[in-house]
Amino acid sequence: MSARPEEYRDALDSAHAHATGWLQSVPTRPVGPALSADELFARFSVPLQDQSIEALTVVDELARLAEPGLMAMPAGRFFGWVIGGTLPASLAADWLVSAWDQNAAMRGATPATAAAEQIAGAWLLDLLGLPAGSDVGFTTGATGSNFVGLAAARHHVLTEAGWDLVTEGLTGAPRVTVFAGADRHASVDLALKYLGLGKPVAVEADAQGRLVPSALAEAMSAVTGPAIVCLQAGNLHSGASDPLAEAAAIAHAHGAWVHVDGAFGLWAAVSPTHRHQLAGLETCDSWATDAHKTLNVPYDCGVAIVSRPEVVRSVFGVHTSYLLNDDHGSGDPFEKVPEFSRRARGVPVWAALRSLGRSGVIALVDRLVAHAQTFAEALARMPGVEVLNEVVFTQVCVSFGSDERTRSITARLLADGTTWMSGSHWAGRDILRISVSNWSTDDDDVAQSLAAIERVIAAEDA
Repeated sequence: MSARPEEYRDALDSAHAHATGWLQSVPTRPVGPALSADELFARFSVPLQDQSIEALTVVDELARLAEPGLMAMPAGRFFGWVIGGTLPASLAADWLVSAWDQNAAMRGATPATAAAEQIAGAWLLDLLGLPAGSDVGFTTGATGSNFVGLAAARHHVLTEAGWDLVTEGLTGAPRVTVFAGADRHASVDLALKYLGLGKPVAVEADAQGRLVPSALAEAMSAVTGPAIVCLQAGNLHSGASDPLAEAAAIAHAHGAWVHVDGAFGLWAAVSPTHRHQLAGLETCDSWATDAHKTLNVPYDCGVAIVSRPEVVRSVFGVHTSYLLNDDHGSGDPFEKVPEFSRRARGVPVWAALRSLGRSGVIALVDRLVAHAQTFAEALARMPGVEVLNEVVFTQVCVSFGSDERTRSITARLLADGTTWMSGSHWAGRDILRISVSNWSTDDDDVAQSLAAIERVIAAEDA
């Protein structure tokens, strides 16, 4: 083993060839994997050998073993969960990030990646219409970003209540009450669990999953002490957003911190056509989103935005003898996220935004919504098919009648292989959920997927 550049060449050439072959296969291959995890485990299960193996051989073996277990998530016909594809510039930038091998925690040690992430953060604030000067940190995903925003919220409201969380910890602290819509995403509950804050007070939501402001006002009036309100931009099933301006005003009147979980729906703010759904977004205090969803950068990349830099840096900042702290006003990247050591995951965000430009980001969001609405309109015309949500963003929820029939048609659709759409349970019914999240989805992908649905319905009824 050595660090000579030529030692990498053959392995990287092989990886490039396998990656290119994979990407070329995506438009025409069946979307679902051919083998299960258990079947693949059997293929991978060999004793660890005593001697070293050349890197080229290892790369070739990995590609061969993994290929039948790969889900074609980059495909334009993949609509499962809320998973985007990868823009070409972001994928290439991510390869560079791995090659550079920078620990992107400190400005002084890794100035190139710190600068790229800093400007990417500034671009995001501008595009989303959020307060300039907010701190932007790059996390593993929306769950990590919710953790950051809610950690800042916890620190702030306890400080306002006269409690020194850094010194005293949570034991004996005033109880922090968290309010969130009844139809919130589970990542909010996960973040609260990690933070020791427990389950939130579930506030009534309407039929589309939007928090009801009058119910929030009533719930908050019944509680005293430090409070956090968690709002939602983009319901997991309907795509609808909470009435942010009204809810934030109620929360702030009670002295609460307002956090927004916007894993995919926050991106509606970039579009002149759709940003009205997020009116009042800028009045909130922290925001969470995923860049590997709507923006289509590689996994893993979430974005945590906090309007008060001094608060988030009080939570995650640290000064020790061995860290090269930068007193620059922008702060060190590690002061904005939980990790000391991380890859420069904000660099692919820079590449995505630089390649798309403002008009390209807007067009991307608008195109995703347009495809979702096309799905909804076509499905609503099919006999026995019911679209259950108002398609205001990128999500479409469908029933084929009874729960049993819906489950059967969903299973047939996945077995068909033309497209991948995930089953779910919403509003008391089993559904098929279509999440349009991939930049590469085009009219033909939508048409092929609709034809597959018609085909499996006919098979179900035969």
